Amino acid sequence: MTLADGGPTERADAARNRKLLLDAAAELVREFGADAVTMDAVAKHAGVGKGTVFRRFGNRAGLMYALLDESDRNLQGAYMFGPPPLGPGAPPLDRLLAYGRARLSFTEIEGDVLRAATDRPERFGNAPYQLTKTHVSILLQQAGAPGEISLLADALLAPLDAALVLHQIRVLGFTLQQVGDNWEALVRRVVPATAQ
Repeated sequence: MTLADGGPTERADAARNRKLLLDAAAELVREFGADAVTMDAVAKHAGVGKGTVFRRFGNRAGLMYALLDESDRNLQGAYMFGPPPLGPGAPPLDRLLAYGRARLSFTEIEGDVLRAATDRPERFGNAPYQLTKTHVSILLQQAGAPGEISLLADALLAPLDAALVLHQIRVLGFTLQQVGDNWEALVRRVVPATAQ
């Protein structure tokens, strides 16, 4: 038996342990920030041995990536199955703009985890990024955007990168609203006026 992504099915006890560890890590991130979360702290908070955390996630980056994946699945569910304008049923441009706003909101909430998890060089080939890129690519195609859609999708996703958004908010002093407004203006420049 396999999961939808082709990987092996997780045993019930392994799934419970994974959830226990991710819940402990998420609570520590909320309380202390991602930079302060260690494998030791997660193990202690979850009431397991440190080896269990390492076996499950490999290293701290793997743990942060798993937290990102869990949160990203929630966002994916919203844009794949949720109500419009983020979910199906709205015009492509409205959905694309709603996606950007949702991604920015997600970044503000999970920003430290996103930044810590996305420091991995293989992030652009991983499933969450590829699914997100596919979603944005489809909306760009449906909206009639000209040019190389794959490159255009990467270009529109880059300003939504967690590390950049956190820098813009925390260091440069912009608000999330300003960052979102700028992203929307960029999208509107890319999508033909006829689709708007």
